[in-house]
This record gives sequence, structure tokens and C-alpha cells, in this order.
Amino acid sequence: MRRNISIKYSLDWTVVGIYLFLVVFGWLNIYGASYDFDQSSIFDFNNRAGKQFVWVLTAFGLAGVILLLDSRLYNYFAYVFYALVILLLIATIFLATDVKGSRSWLVFGPVSFQPAELAKTATALALARFMGAYNFRIKGWKDLIPLGIIVFIPFILIVLQKETGSALVFLAFTLMFYREGMNGIVLLLGVLAVILFVLSIGFSEVVIQENSGTLGMVLAMFVILIIQYVYAFFFSNHKREASWLLLGVIAIAGISYLLNIWLPIDYDYVAIGTVFASAVYWLVVSRLKHFKGYAAIFWISLCSILFCYSADYLFENVLEPHQQKRIKVLLNMEQDLRGAGYNVNQSKIAIGSGGLFGKGYLNGTQTKLKYVPEQDTDFIFCTVGEEWGFVGSSVLILIYMWLLLRILQIANRQNNTFNRVYGYCVASVFFFHLMINIGMVIGLMPVIGIPLPFLSYGGSSLWSFTLMLFILLRLDAARKM
Repeated sequence: MRRNISIKYSLDWTVVGIYLFLVVFGWLNIYGASYDFDQSSIFDFNNRAGKQFVWVLTAFGLAGVILLLDSRLYNYFAYVFYALVILLLIATIFLATDVKGSRSWLVFGPVSFQPAELAKTATALALARFMGAYNFRIKGWKDLIPLGIIVFIPFILIVLQKETGSALVFLAFTLMFYREGMNGIVLLLGVLAVILFVLSIGFSEVVIQENSGTLGMVLAMFVILIIQYVYAFFFSNHKREASWLLLGVIAIAGISYLLNIWLPIDYDYVAIGTVFASAVYWLVVSRLKHFKGYAAIFWISLCSILFCYSADYLFENVLEPHQQKRIKVLLNMEQDLRGAGYNVNQSKIAIGSGGLFGKGYLNGTQTKLKYVPEQDTDFIFCTVGEEWGFVGSSVLILIYMWLLLRILQIANRQNNTFNRVYGYCVASVFFFHLMINIGMVIGLMPVIGIPLPFLSYGGSSLWSFTLMLFILLRLDAARKM
């Protein structure tokens, strides 16, 4: 039975307060990033701060409308909203104008809109609706197939718009899958894939000896062998079999090194062959001695070999040239301070120049002289670092962490699957944006061009995050009404 309680008593006002602070603080920093010595007004609609003010007011209006609507509508129309957004993404591929190599923006007179931002909310609602029906639970790989399809459709459509950064955000939903029962091995495999890609690409140009293979492939295969050994020795307690494996690997490495004195040996093939032989070894041993779990080790090893062997092809033929440049700069394969590495280098200079307490609001020299491109959008955090310093940046990060913890708390206290799953989706997307955006600004992540929630300039992102957050607040408020 629904109780007649006013929404003002059931709303999580702590989250609302954090939201208002971040939005206003973002608007002030957009003005700081676009401010020049002519001292134009913060309300001047000819600059970005004035335009952002309009987006802020409309976002507040959107939040109010969301809170006034019946909470059940978000469940009932989740699939409809998802389908409409998918159609909009398809239309965008053909109708959007080219903006810096991306065809993801629809232009309506003076207003530009990016449908990819709406897709995050639509996908979260669709996942929540699907998982909320028929007492759905993630019990195995088969249960992940329909969920993967829901995520994959907008993902691939956004990739076709050449907006890879926005598409990668959809990987954040795997965190929700894990919280709802997905085996943790999937996340570990994702981490392993990243490690293997970094090793095989990052050291692909480091030659061990002339015509003797590269360090990248050898290191990647070494990681696989370590995983096999640790699993057998520590987790399965098969110490004798693990010791035989270790001795065999040492023997192969020693023989290869000695043979290379007289014959040219390609260490890449030696490393790959060693991992393949060790995978077969574990498969045979597990069958003969009825050990469990080694079939997974066998397939993980084989898939890792294929992944590493194809990493170079993926890097050269799937990624765009500018994306390749950014990754090479991130992995210190190139020092392109005037090209792909320019943004990050200038961003780190701006943040470092802020010192402990910053240079003061509107006093950032790197900001005023426009050294950092996109400083009021993707690189807004460097404005915070320069003008508010280490202390201000740390406080901002703590406020974001507070918001994330409150979102998780809201998700945990929900009494139905739809609300809970949607809450975890919101937390996952926010966490991904924070981690990648702040990481790329300080040089720890590749530059993929995604905004900082509520701080970056742009109506599409502000509306999207407002929509996502306030739907959650409305669902949570309905618990007490």
C-alpha cells in the first residue's frame, strides 16, 4: 500500500545538496577556464559560462519534472525509452555532422546534442527492467547473454559514430553485473586482458637481441606462466606438479639461450610454445589425476596467446591513428609533447603549478593563456588543480567519493530488483567517468574524451547525469510514499 507522504520528506537531500554544489562549482570553474583579461560577465551568453548557466537552469527544471512524475513510469516505459534512444543513435550515424572526426552530434540551430549521453540512462533502465522481471538472477554465462546484448547494441552504434570514448563507458555495467552475481573471474579476465595488451604493445618495439624476438611477447607469456604456477601451487595446493612446471620452464629458457649462441632463436615463438605446452601439461595432468579447475586454465592460456598475437593487429587496424598516438604517449613509447601528448603535458603543468592551495580563483596563468585545449570540457579538472591547488582538488575528489557512497547506500536499501539494479548502474557509470577523466588529466589513463560529471561544460552531459541521478532519487523516494 502506497503511503501519502510528501516527496520533500522522502527525498535524499544529502545527494541533492552534493549535486547542487557540484553543478554550481562546475559552472564557476567553466567561467574560470574560459575567463579572459577582458573580464566578461559570467552571465554573458557569448561565452561558455553564460551558455552553461542556461544549461544549469534547464537541468534544474529537468530534475524537478523527474521528481514530479510517478516513479512507476520509469519501470513501465524503460524498454520504450531504450528503443527510442537506439533509433536516435541509428539516425545520428546518418544525420550528424562531422565534429573533430566524430559523427555523434545532432545540430538543431544554435544547439548541439549528443544522443550517446542519453544512451547510458536508457541502457541502465533497460537492464534494470530486464533483471527486475521474473526474479532474474545471474547464475551462469547464459544469463549474461541477454544482458550483454542490451549493452552491446548502443555500444556498437556509438562506435560507428567514431565516439570510442563514450562507447567505453558501457563497460562500466560489468561492475553492476558483478554486484548482481556475475563470477568475479570475468572482471579478473578483463584486468588480465588490459595487462597483456599493455605488455605486448608497450614493449613491442623493445628487442631482446637482434632478430631474436621482442620483450613485449615474452613478458606477456611470462605473466600467463605465473598465473598457472600461482593457481597450482597456492590455490589448488598441487605443489609437486607446479614444481615440475617451474623446472620445465627454466629448462626451456636455458636451452633456448644456449642454442641462440649458435643458431638464431626467436624468443617470441619460444615463449608462446612454452605457454601452449604448459597449458597442455595441466590439461593432461588434470585428466590423469582428476584435478578440477585446470580446463579453465587451459582455455585462458590459449585465449591469451591468441589475444597477444592479435594485439598488434587490433592496435594497428582497429584503433584510430590519434588513439594509437595517445596510447603510445601514455606507455612512453613516444614523447610527442607537441602532438598527442600536448594536452596531458600541459594539464600536468597546470595542476602542478597550483601547488598546495592553488593560485586563486581566476588567477591561473595556464588557464588564462589557453595552454590546455578543451580545458572547460574534458580537462576541467586541471583548472581546479591550478586555481584551487592540491587541497581543493582533494576536497573535490572526496565530495565525489561521498556522492558515490551515497548512491551505493541508496541502491543497497531498495526493496525491489529494478530500483537496486538501476542504482548500481548509476554508481558504476559515475565511477567510470571519475576514474577515467581524472586519470587522463593527470596522465594515468589514455585520453578518450569523456566529461567529468556536473563539472564539464556541455548541456548533453549535464542533462544526462542529472536525468540519471534524479531518476534514482525519485525511485528511492517512492519507498516511503
